[in-house]
Amino acid sequence: AKRMFEGEMASLTAILKTGTVKVPKPIKVLDAPGGGSMLVMEHLDMRYLSSHAAKLGTQLADLHLDNKRLGETLQKEAGTVGKGGGQVERPFVDQFGFDVVTCCGYLPQVNDWQRDWVTFYARQRIQPQMDLLEQGSGDREARELWAALQLKIPDLFHDLDIVPALLHGDLWGGNVAEDSSGPIIFDPASFYGHSEYELAIAGMFGGFSGSFYSAYHSKVPKAPGFEKRLKLYQLFHYLNHWNHFGSGREGIVLGAPPDDQSQTQHIPFPFCTATGPAAGGAGLDAFWE
Repeated sequence: AKRMFEGEMASLTAILKTGTVKVPKPIKVLDAPGGGSMLVMEHLDMRYLSSHAAKLGTQLADLHLDNKRLGETLQKEAGTVGKGGGQVERPFVDQFGFDVVTCCGYLPQVNDWQRDWVTFYARQRIQPQMDLLEQGSGDREARELWAALQLKIPDLFHDLDIVPALLHGDLWGGNVAEDSSGPIIFDPASFYGHSEYELAIAGMFGGFSGSFYSAYHSKVPKAPGFEKRLKLYQLFHYLNHWNHFGSGREGIVLGAPPDDQSQTQHIPFPFCTATGPAAGGAGLDAFWE
């Protein structure tokens, strides 16, 4: 628990320093009497997000653009006589990762720094989830699908210049709120990554209005291939969800069609079974067209 709270405190602190979107101010991680740990933070009188959805979209975009803007400012100052060389309050981050381990749910996420985003995402997001899935279910099919998918991932990132963006990391509807002053986000699992990653879980469970997305994309437009990459990023959250809650279910079907109403846990692994397309689903080749 202490590692989880330390990661949350570091995440809140990092977001707070950007001055872009409101978060509860973290105070201290303490050892709890009788064992365990606790995170002491500012009390905020929050309510469900409603009237400030568009403002959240704008502020989230500002959060994602903060590091890029910082880099542009530092570069400009470096080329100006009499500027540069002084103390930089917040350095530009040119790699993907984070200084500490964070937790998405209760599962730890290693955030070792990588210069390449695809490498970071494959090795430090999907691979650990696949390892847990295989340990829990012994699913050979999942391993084969992942091996096939890894070969295709780089194709989704051609001609993309991804500047590391500070992410909330777990931005679903249960981790956003508002007060009289505007939107609030909390319970982060932050790291520097691709801004599109943030929107994956936001779209999986609802809670975000059209005004939120319109405001966000007015500042961070969708790049070509956005929808396909969103499916790739949602894969992490489906795997993470299953590794948290799936062990009590009847089983897992990879690539199952979304309208399947059985009680089996489904992961829309992009997007076929190892031996052929799932009934009613698209094959892997069709997904990448």
